[in-house]
Order: sequence, then C-alpha cells, then structure tokens
Amino acid sequence: MRAILLVILFQTSSVVFCQDYASFVGQADKFYENKDYESSVEQYKSAFKLAHKAADLYNAGCSAALSGNKKLAFKWLNLALSEGWTNIKHLKQDADLESLHDSKRWQQLLEAMQAEVDRKEANYNKPLQSQLLSIYDDDQLIRKEYIAAQKELGSNSTLVDSLAEVMLFNDSINLIKVMAILDEYGWVGADLVGSQANQTLFLVIQHADLQTQQKYLPMMREAVKSKNANPGSLALLEDRVALREGRRQIYGSQIGTDKETQQNYVLPLEDPDNVDKRRAEVGLGKLEDYLKNWDIIWDVEAYKAQLPALELKLKKEK
Repeated sequence: MRAILLVILFQTSSVVFCQDYASFVGQADKFYENKDYESSVEQYKSAFKLAHKAADLYNAGCSAALSGNKKLAFKWLNLALSEGWTNIKHLKQDADLESLHDSKRWQQLLEAMQAEVDRKEANYNKPLQSQLLSIYDDDQLIRKEYIAAQKELGSNSTLVDSLAEVMLFNDSINLIKVMAILDEYGWVGADLVGSQANQTLFLVIQHADLQTQQKYLPMMREAVKSKNANPGSLALLEDRVALREGRRQIYGSQIGTDKETQQNYVLPLEDPDNVDKRRAEVGLGKLEDYLKNWDIIWDVEAYKAQLPALELKLKKEK
C-alpha cells in the first residue's frame, strides 16, 4: 500500500522543482489506482528524469513491484531510503511489496533501513514518539474507513454517518492528548520524535475546533521557522483558520461541495492570480494539479468572476 496522508481533504505531493514533475507523479498515481502498474512505472520514470522525492520514490517502488519489475523496485526503494524514507513498519506490512520478500535484496533493504532508523532514533524521546504514533494510527485509520465508505455508499449512507460520529469522538480524545503534549513540550520536531510522530501534531490540530487552532497556530508558525514543522502543512492550517474567521484562504487548499449540484469548488481565495507563487513558497505544487483530486478544472478568470456570488451564497448558508 502506498504512503498516503489523510486529512479528509487530501494532501497531495508538494514539489517545488518543476511543475511537469507533479504532473507526471499525478498521472502515475492515477495509473496505480486503476491497477495499470506498467503505465504508472513509465510516468514515474519520466518524473525522475526531472527530480525526485523520497515518498514518490517509495510509491514508485510499489508500482514497479506490482508490475513485476523487481530490479527497478529495489532500485527505487533504496533510493527512497537514501533520501530519508525510513518507515520500516510500513515497508514490512505493505502488501504491494510481497513479491520482493523472497529476494536476498529484501533482507538487505530491511537491514539497511533498520540501521538508518537506529541511527536517527538514537536521541529520540521514545515514550513520546510511541504516544504520538498511537494517536497517528487512531487519526488515520478511521479516516480511511470513512473515505472508503463515502466512495462506495455515498455521503448520505447510515454507515458514513456512524463513522463520522466515531471519527469526531476519536478526534476529541486525540485532541486532549495532543494539547497536553504541546503544552508540556512545545511543537516537537522530527529530530526528537521522527517525522510521522511530528506530523501527528498537525493532523490533530487541523481537525480541531477554531479556538484550539487559533491557540496553536502561532506555535506552529514558530515551529516552521525552527524547522520543527512542515511549511506546507502550516499552509493548510492557515487556510482553514482564515475561512473559519470569515476571511479568504491564501493557498487554495480548502474545497467545498455544492449541496445542490454536488460539484466541488475552491472556497473563497485571496488574490487567485498569484496563488501558485504563494504555494511554491511553502513547497506546494500548482493549484491546477492539486484540484485534479476533486475533478476541478482551474480557470482563474472564471473563478474571479464567480467569487463575489460564491461568497454571498456562503454567507447566506451560515
């Protein structure tokens, strides 16, 4: 299974190097989802001629393994490791990679990754990391179930409503735990708890109420400055807070759905002409590619023309 992060609004891969790279990776992802693994591999090959990121290399390794190209799969997985991808727990459990398990290179990969994990984690706060990873699993597993049920049954099904209630309950418990951590330790960085545990802080605050988000937003801003938080993640939180406060979002990360037509759209956005410049500054790819996840075709002139009516409609719905 590929490495995906769920915040109900999906976070896509953020690439600064070249927009064609993001397009190639996006196409590779779609081919993977359609189980056309050979085409997915070809798209990744095109992307990696331009640049590469650790998570994309790992996902490419999954596509290569599923296509039957073990040699290429190991090449990309080892490159992912060299670029800092060290989620060995995920690697061991990933069904996409089962075809590699009978190879000597698999054991070598596991040993190399474990050695890197041990090196990186030598100075970790292990109890704190363990607590955050447990919260991460609680946060992500229920969202996977919720999104899968939505896709299969639609938003109005009884199961989706039940999963939403469970998700909200889990979020309330996780928030209590994360607030206690933030109040005691501050916004701990990946150097202390690892990248996944560090990302847990953002995920839980991103799902919290406005008052809580307002409280910890300044802390996350300072964490980004000290490289203890991801600037792209901060952008999502900035957008969500702005909209909740009645302002326009800055980066275009927040998506709405029209109740009548069920069509997705970009919630009110400040200065649409320069949104890609702002997104690039925080490590996010172009809005046009991001919106493809919701089947939205980005037309900045049409959006600007529709924006006043959109804002008026949203005010009436409140």
